[in-house]
Amino acid sequence: MARRGSRAGLLGRASECKILDDLVAGARAGRSGVLVLRGEPGIGKTELLRHLLARATGCRTIRAAGVQSEMELSYAGLHQLCAPLLGGLDQLPEPQRDALGTAFGLRAGAAPDRFLVGLATLSLIADAGGDQPLVCLVDDGQWLDEASALTLEFVARRLLAESVVLVFAVRESGAEHALGNLPELSVTGLTERDSRTLLDSVVTGPLDERVRDRIVAESRGNPLALLELPRGLSAAEMAGGFERPDAWPLSSHLEQGFLRRVQVLPAETRALLFIAAAEPLGDVTLLRRAAGRLGIDADTAVSYEGAADLITLGTRVRFRHPLVRSAAYRAAGPSERREVHKALADVTDARLDPDRRAWHLADAAAGPDETVAAELERSAGRAQARGGIAAAAAFLQRATALTEDPARRAQRAVDAAQAKLHAGAFEPAATLLATAAAGPLDELGRARIEVLRAGIAFAQNRGGEAPRLLLAAARRFGRLDDVVLARGTYLDAIEAAIFAGRLARGPGLLEVGEAARQAPPARDPQVSDMVLDALAVRLTDGFPDAAPMMERALEALCDERLPVHEQLRRLWLASVIAADLWDDEQWHAASARHVTITREAGALSALPDALDSRACVHLIAGELAAAESLIEETAAVCAVTGNTSPGRVGPLGLAVWRGREGEARALIDATLGEAVPRGQGAAVTVTRWYEAVLCNGLGQYAQALAAAREAAAEPREFASSRWGLAELIEAAVRCGSPESATDALERISETTRASGTDWALGVEARSRALLSEGDTAERLYREAIERLERTRVRMELARAHLLYGEWLRRENRRVDARAQLDVAHEMFSRFGAEAFAERARGELQATGAKVRSHTVATPTALTPQEAQIARLAGKGLTNPEIGAQLFISRHTVEWHLRKVFSKLSISSRREIRAIQFEDEATSA
Repeated sequence: MARRGSRAGLLGRASECKILDDLVAGARAGRSGVLVLRGEPGIGKTELLRHLLARATGCRTIRAAGVQSEMELSYAGLHQLCAPLLGGLDQLPEPQRDALGTAFGLRAGAAPDRFLVGLATLSLIADAGGDQPLVCLVDDGQWLDEASALTLEFVARRLLAESVVLVFAVRESGAEHALGNLPELSVTGLTERDSRTLLDSVVTGPLDERVRDRIVAESRGNPLALLELPRGLSAAEMAGGFERPDAWPLSSHLEQGFLRRVQVLPAETRALLFIAAAEPLGDVTLLRRAAGRLGIDADTAVSYEGAADLITLGTRVRFRHPLVRSAAYRAAGPSERREVHKALADVTDARLDPDRRAWHLADAAAGPDETVAAELERSAGRAQARGGIAAAAAFLQRATALTEDPARRAQRAVDAAQAKLHAGAFEPAATLLATAAAGPLDELGRARIEVLRAGIAFAQNRGGEAPRLLLAAARRFGRLDDVVLARGTYLDAIEAAIFAGRLARGPGLLEVGEAARQAPPARDPQVSDMVLDALAVRLTDGFPDAAPMMERALEALCDERLPVHEQLRRLWLASVIAADLWDDEQWHAASARHVTITREAGALSALPDALDSRACVHLIAGELAAAESLIEETAAVCAVTGNTSPGRVGPLGLAVWRGREGEARALIDATLGEAVPRGQGAAVTVTRWYEAVLCNGLGQYAQALAAAREAAAEPREFASSRWGLAELIEAAVRCGSPESATDALERISETTRASGTDWALGVEARSRALLSEGDTAERLYREAIERLERTRVRMELARAHLLYGEWLRRENRRVDARAQLDVAHEMFSRFGAEAFAERARGELQATGAKVRSHTVATPTALTPQEAQIARLAGKGLTNPEIGAQLFISRHTVEWHLRKVFSKLSISSRREIRAIQFEDEATSA
């Protein structure tokens, strides 16, 4: 609070005000600033926002405030904040313009991806800050609807080089809440000295010293408490120190104080306060009309003594503090609440705002009401069309509660659970499924419940529960003769089983494959049917029998004419199949396409999986800088989406190929510690394969052998289990265990020959050479190098040169050995594969050679994001196009390009095109 009569600013808030002043100064200098003011009710967050507003002279300011009753209406808070900026909507790229316009209900269209809405908001705010610094203030952020909170968090994380300040005032604490991972300033209580000063500024009569001490102690420095607690004391209590016990928490105490002040007001005034509390928009006209329907004159009601200090009717309705709103709402009984919400529904335009009208009707219902439930169901459909999944789920949940017919109630509960699942509200979804399961559902409804239960299990941890649930649902769909749903669910079960792998809790890969073989035949075969049939054979009859079918399915999956929604759903599986087939070209194509379409669609929820796969392609190609860029992007996307799903192995792969033992072992332990309890068998297999690669690179062959055996333990797992066999062969030979190596060679050869790609046959030839002697060994090493030279897997090629050179040295052919080892050393050094480079260097020195120092010729002064932006600029993309791909604003792109030009000593985009980046041929 400001000191009365003082021009010194907020009492006791010098440091907080300095931080806010610096944010404004930064915006004037072209730097973005983001801050969350977090503290208890009444601590002074709103006053700090007012201070910031006063200091923002020469800046454009926009404001919004979360409203508790609006929390279920998607994008309500965002619309409130961005409304003054909508004049710039038509200047956005068309996909962004359409997404934001649809979210705000300004135009019709398909439900927009929420992250495309986020990108549009970022562009709108960044562009607004291009003309003059923009200060965005959001009060009561804890009451923002989920869609608005997530969108604004996305924007906050992507602001960098824009003249924009974004400050939130939020009541809760802790990272589990929206906005919980942004820069934060904890607003704490005033000092005892400042507390006494503020208290003395508002107490006009005698105040007993013991009472003063009690008020200061109870307030704990909370300014609003210091102002309000004395109001609850009589003159005698203030003068004589007669204390009353009070066990309420401070916020409850304050609200109770406001409640007492509301309760002593005349009935007409109390009713007006309650109408205002129930009407979240602050619309004075709507308030007056609702009051009129209840026979209340608004101006008369607020004229009574004490009312003006609680509520103001200006251009908008404003309560003194959010706690006044909640106190006014609590002051009304159930019948009064229903009466007021009915009045608000009656005066809300059914054509312009049907959803808010339906919400009021639901609050006005005294019991089950099919008419209102049906209206809520229609509101859910409209919310879904705007991309408001959370709002749709809320409408459907309310509709369920108002439905009397048991069958209809169960059906609506299933629909509500599905919406809750898509909104990421897993516990409410499970509760609604329990409600649905208790009702008289038909077989289709039961199957939907099983699919949704599996979806909850898979979304929460991608663990071993989902395959069993999906199989049960697929069998139900089959019994219902719904072939399309049955086959689609069987394919979903296979995907879930691939994730679960050896740790499936229930049916494993073989059992899921056997069940999928029993799926009803497709009546009109589509690409997904080809994939299902191929993978079912792969899991039951084995890789050799399935390989031709998998190749045809992969080719169909990679066809760019496939509908985008199908590509978004299945291209991750295309990458899995390509890797399983040892088909590096198709893996490259599928992973690049997957990243491209997810970026273009703004589908950030699907982007991390696409980036993971693409990063692995870069890693085995020796393009570690490109992989690092994608891994950083994955982390950024997961941060803005709140995606905390474990099992991301990109950072581990990067550490392993770089040979960073300490970092890699820490990541191995962390990944296994998360994956094993969750039943994520695929993550365990990949981790053990990476461990074997790490140990082979370091020459720790016994440990490599143990890790490779773990990786290769489940033959039905995809790709990395067989890559583990190649590591096992190398480690076993070096450990003097030829029997283990021979057995592994037989197993790997079954798949490499069925695959027939140069990658597969090159790895087989290299592995076979390790177990051979004389001319046979040399022929096989040369075959391995010849084949791998025709592939993108340059790491495997470098390893073939290394093994050939090591063999030549042991054959005492030092000159020939130096040639191979020098190639290996140069390649590994250029890749940044430090452990393998050191192994090659040691072998070279053993030949008596003088080891040359190799450097990477690419522009390594650039950060991964700078290099990525430079590559895209070199391809001719504009700054807005680059920003759209990387989910940053065009101003941030400009800022990075200035740094690129400076670091590379160039002055134009044309010069960028002449620079050869390390992954120019295969960049995503």
